[in-house]
Amino acid sequence: MKVLRYGSRGPQVQLLQLALRRAGYDPGSTDGIFGARTQKALLSFQSSHRLNADGVAGVRTHTALYPWYAGYAVHTLRRGDTLYKLASAYGSSVRAIETANPGIDPMALRIGSALIVPFSFPVVPTDIDYCSSLISFCCRGLAARYPFINLGEMGKSVMGRPLYTLTLGCGDNRVLYNASHHANEWITTPVLLRYCEELSYAYAFGGEIYGTPASGLLSLTRLSLVPAVNPDGIDLVTGDLTSGTYYDRAAAIGADYPQIPFPSGWKANILGTDLNLQYPAGWSQAQEIKFAQGYISPAPRDYVGTSPLSATESRSVYDFTLSFSPALTLSYHTQGSTIYWKFLDYEPKNSREIAKLFARASGYAVEDTPYSSGFAGYKDWFIQNYNRPGYTIEAGLGSNPLPLSQFEQIYSANLGILTLGLTVTAGNAQAAN
Repeated sequence: MKVLRYGSRGPQVQLLQLALRRAGYDPGSTDGIFGARTQKALLSFQSSHRLNADGVAGVRTHTALYPWYAGYAVHTLRRGDTLYKLASAYGSSVRAIETANPGIDPMALRIGSALIVPFSFPVVPTDIDYCSSLISFCCRGLAARYPFINLGEMGKSVMGRPLYTLTLGCGDNRVLYNASHHANEWITTPVLLRYCEELSYAYAFGGEIYGTPASGLLSLTRLSLVPAVNPDGIDLVTGDLTSGTYYDRAAAIGADYPQIPFPSGWKANILGTDLNLQYPAGWSQAQEIKFAQGYISPAPRDYVGTSPLSATESRSVYDFTLSFSPALTLSYHTQGSTIYWKFLDYEPKNSREIAKLFARASGYAVEDTPYSSGFAGYKDWFIQNYNRPGYTIEAGLGSNPLPLSQFEQIYSANLGILTLGLTVTAGNAQAAN
């Protein structure tokens, strides 16, 4: 987190405002503007937590706010503590504490040992702009609350941000979902993170998701989520990255394409390579098409790179997919409310039927990928390499980046796709029909 003070702006200020509100200090609206009301709330928080009350959110203040960024506290057990007392003190529940601390014996708590205590609010916010810091807090918070989630890193972005994976379930059916190959399609990141949280909650508490018992889903399936393929680009688009060498380079690239709004029109990684034009499935055709459109060097969008998998982010997704070997993949993009399901003449078993099932659940249309966008995408490579069902889901309608006001509608439309994707595979024709 950056040092934030009066006059600061951007998604990290929104995150600070969210954390203060969660902690019980009213900063006003989460508008991303560090004004007088946010400063007053921060001063109150600092005073009550024995920090230097200077109204500046620096390292020590961010550290003190971590529980409200990530959604859990670490409590060192003292004499007289019980799970019931801890749940009451932190606004949690005994069941949530037991879930976060598997194997704990409530009758034999050890003084001096540390317990994870989840808070009552959801980890994943859906009403503020995203940045790589928020993605990190969400991933770490979910893994702490639900230790059956395996939190991993499949690699690093150009700027060194972790490329997180969240894997849960113990079944033989492997499914992989990814989001935000494109920077200004970042609204798909909270779609996957919220789904992970709701699925994990339902599993931990014996509930259902989309009318299906979560325990059954995760006993049959092992799901891996890649919530943000392009965290650097997200930071650029949402205004978290506003200075420095990488920003200056991106701004110079953007200046060569004045017809593309900067930074809101930015789809590429921070070096100007379109990550969803990087996969070895007709890459030369994609290069020919995009070069003819004028994208012959780093650009805000549609530059295919110097060679397939030359971008570290795409290479990381490629390598992780090979190691995970999923039976089905979903790649989340925006916009168009459309499901793309095939590549060239490849038609994996049951893939058309599964696409129709997704369409009925979401109201989205099933279409063939337009020729100009039909090569070198992740879906294209996955289908070509495995001959298994792979889908690009174009969520929402409008102009990218889609506003957060669309989030609930997008999530509702895709809840069925995300859940049905765990149950249908190339070998499961009965479920698809």
